[in-house]
Amino acid sequence: MLKTMNQKISVFLILFAAGYLYLSYNLKKYPYVPVDSDLVPKVLGYLLIVLAIFLFFDKSSETEEEKEKRQVPKKEILVLLAVGGMIFFYIFLLEIIGFVLSSFLFIFGCSWFLGYRKLKTAILVAVLFPLIMYLSFNYLLQIRLPQGLLPF
Repeated sequence: MLKTMNQKISVFLILFAAGYLYLSYNLKKYPYVPVDSDLVPKVLGYLLIVLAIFLFFDKSSETEEEKEKRQVPKKEILVLLAVGGMIFFYIFLLEIIGFVLSSFLFIFGCSWFLGYRKLKTAILVAVLFPLIMYLSFNYLLQIRLPQGLLPF
């Protein structure tokens, strides 16, 4: 039944989307909002199912060259694991030190780890992006992000 890699990935994505949709339907409902918090997750879940079905019936065959591209060197696996660890560390620090500081540490640390060495540019982006996002969400959109240690 599952002959190609696309079909195997498609089945996995459909199962993942089904679990995602189950969790989306369990989100809390808010009575006085025009668009509820579960709209975007539900749309994304159904979109993933539709695209996975298209992937399942895709007729393109995999060449030997494409099979070789799937082989990931061990050095790159270690880099992926390190970045994944940074993401978990970012999530852990988000509530403790706040959105702006944890985002600064993540953006700067991750870009430095991945080889970006222009210090001024890295610091400028790592400071401005989280600050603009924080101010936009908190004061324009009225969506509260974790404040953490900062007084604003």
